[in-house]
Amino acid sequence: MYEQTLYKILNNIVPEKVLKSNNKKRLWDYGYNKEYDIVVISKSGMIGDIYEIQNLKIALPKEEDVYKFKKNYWGKLDYPKELSKIKNVFDWDKHPDNFKEKWYDYIDKEFERREKGFWFNNKGVSTFITGSHYMYLCWTKIDVGQPNFRESNRLFYIFWEACKADIRSYGMCYLKNRRSGFSFMSSSELVHEATTSRDSRFGILSKTGSDAKKMFTDKVVPISLNYPFFFKPIQDGMDRPKTELAYRVPASKLTRKKLDANEAATELEGLDTTIDWKNTGDNSYDGEKLKILAHDESGKWERPDNILNNWRVTKTCLRLGSKIIGKCMMGSTSNSIEKGGGNFKKLYSDSDVNKRNKNGQTKSGLYSLFIPMEWNYEGFIDVYGYPVFDDPGEDIEGPLGDVIEQGVINHWNNEVEGLKSDPDGLNEYYRQFPRTESHAFRDESKQSLFNLQKLYQQIDYNDSLIKDRFVTRGSFSWKNGIKDTEVIFSPNDRGRFYVTWTPKKQLQNQYYLKNGVKYPKNEHIGAFGCDSYDISGTVGGGGSNGALHGVTKFHMDEGPTNEFFLEYIARPQTAEIFFEDVLMACVFYGMPILIENNKPRLLYHFKNRGYRGFSMNRPDKVYNKLSQTEKELGGMPNSSEDIKQAHAAAIESYIEKNVGFDLSGTFREKDLIGSMYFIRTLEDWARFDINKRTKFDASISSGLAIMAIQKNLYQPIKNKSKIKLNFARYDNKGSYSQIIK
Repeated sequence: MYEQTLYKILNNIVPEKVLKSNNKKRLWDYGYNKEYDIVVISKSGMIGDIYEIQNLKIALPKEEDVYKFKKNYWGKLDYPKELSKIKNVFDWDKHPDNFKEKWYDYIDKEFERREKGFWFNNKGVSTFITGSHYMYLCWTKIDVGQPNFRESNRLFYIFWEACKADIRSYGMCYLKNRRSGFSFMSSSELVHEATTSRDSRFGILSKTGSDAKKMFTDKVVPISLNYPFFFKPIQDGMDRPKTELAYRVPASKLTRKKLDANEAATELEGLDTTIDWKNTGDNSYDGEKLKILAHDESGKWERPDNILNNWRVTKTCLRLGSKIIGKCMMGSTSNSIEKGGGNFKKLYSDSDVNKRNKNGQTKSGLYSLFIPMEWNYEGFIDVYGYPVFDDPGEDIEGPLGDVIEQGVINHWNNEVEGLKSDPDGLNEYYRQFPRTESHAFRDESKQSLFNLQKLYQQIDYNDSLIKDRFVTRGSFSWKNGIKDTEVIFSPNDRGRFYVTWTPKKQLQNQYYLKNGVKYPKNEHIGAFGCDSYDISGTVGGGGSNGALHGVTKFHMDEGPTNEFFLEYIARPQTAEIFFEDVLMACVFYGMPILIENNKPRLLYHFKNRGYRGFSMNRPDKVYNKLSQTEKELGGMPNSSEDIKQAHAAAIESYIEKNVGFDLSGTFREKDLIGSMYFIRTLEDWARFDINKRTKFDASISSGLAIMAIQKNLYQPIKNKSKIKLNFARYDNKGSYSQIIK
């Protein structure tokens, strides 16, 4: 059975006593509440349920005025025929006052729902939708007519409202599945906001200029034309413009019940608000001020266009000094890594609300949102707007009266099974209809050096885990801050280390002294591999990460065997911090480390601190064949063709034996999945290119770790001497010694 994990309700964040008191006095302000770390999207001064959607805590309005449709689920709210005949404010002005008075309450109610949101009864449950969602459902014309209510869209709009309310946010970065309705929803939001904003500009970007233009002409303009007269300002220029939609007369003036028809043409001031689109490029909208930017198909920007460069420029259009004055609604499926998906993946990762700077903002400024495909797959949404996850025991009615006989999970699995023999087709299907973030960023298989099927089997399995139970994030530190004493591991959400196993106490911090040099005692359990760097920073803040991996081998002590237990992929502010991190990990586990010696500062760090014994010598040479520097520092060059091939072969062999399912049953039972839990490393292996090795820090590090525990495989073979020396042998029995023939 599929379990719903898209959001959860956290009503214990605010004490009941405080909630009742504040709701009675209407004290909750719209926006970010620092005291309780919640984003309040209520505009009534009162709050109800608190949702957590992708780690963002959002306080909804308190329930009130719940609307009941006839069939206990969302239904069409009919537009009165008498009003539907009125095309604009000037037509309205021609009607007598008694006619206007009859409809003022209706118009005011629509403006109130548009502003504050709407409550309705859905399957017996009071359900809240935001004003933006209400405008999408009731007043937005899409390609199939009027949109249906979907629970996934409700959560999307709640998250978007929180992005608008939060003064720390530049908007959202939405990782979506195909045909999820994002283009129409973002177009609807542009028209909704533009028709109530004064002196503002709204923009559209897409993967190409023609795509942006198509979104403008085929979605934005028709939505605007379809608005009722009381929401629609007077439009300047053509009815169906091709480049810019300009509003001049504000619709909000119509909500004044004492509006004088004779004053309408003379007193109504212009909105001076526009919606337009731009060609795709790094400098699109450079130097302009935007209130809303709809950023469609952001994961499909191919060279020379770069979504990261564009966002760095576009972000400045949404702020004035330190104040955020505009929001970006960004959404896309992802292309393969080399076709724009890699840049979008980085942008999405930089939008994690759990990773904020001291100003309270994410690295990108955006907030990331991912809704799995099973929540939004056409044909598997019931009449209440909820997904049919599992095969139903009886027929379920869809929103159009169709019958749903199969669950979406089973349907998806059947599609995947049918594509198993077509890796590229399978990865494309995963990207278009992802159930996990890893699915969404699948790469093309034809470039992979290693067994992608096994790697993705493992990634899919890892995605299904409750990761906190398997992987712990944390930091190492010296006890009481005194170096070279005892190392301690502490769980920490901001730590740079990810570990799946720590040895029992008696195996921690184990080393011995030999000629004043420290040597590890747990070499029989495992070893580390490291891809280091020497320079703390580079111009522009770039540079590769430092990487460290720990892996065990077969041993008789307590703990996992042939399993990666530590992953570190980071670039701290200084190289010295990285060096100390690596040293502390080795000391804590009491294991040796194989380090690339083309960047020697880490090797000197170990030697100067008395830990030369932890730094392994290159296993492919005997000691007396090492260079003077190699004897002094240890380490291994990773540049010769032989070592490159051996390094890649080590990873390939490990994957075959320990990653994914072993369908042949050679190394373990067929239904037993591997135990490699570090997704970043798995994804790095999937993309690894032996001709561009410097881009793959995790692969270099992990490969060295595998070589370290298999060093006997690389030891040189001693050639037998061709010189035969025959010594005489004697029998000393008796009185005289005799030569044995």
